[in-house]
Amino acid sequence: MNTHNPNDFRYRARRSDDAQMRYERLPMAVRTLSSNMLFQGEHEIGIEHHGALYRLKITRQGKLILNK
Repeated sequence: MNTHNPNDFRYRARRSDDAQMRYERLPMAVRTLSSNMLFQGEHEIGIEHHGALYRLKITRQGKLILNK
């Protein structure tokens, strides 16, 4: 079971006045989907992207693997 916070992925680079690159929290719209909603009880789904088929699988340890 993952315990990440979706807000952890919402960082954006911003150049400060002294021309150094900093990362700070800025609101960004990130659409979040539940894996339960995606998989609907299955352990593998197919994703078509630009004409290629990818397979997204849930491992026995509950992690996700994406294969082309």
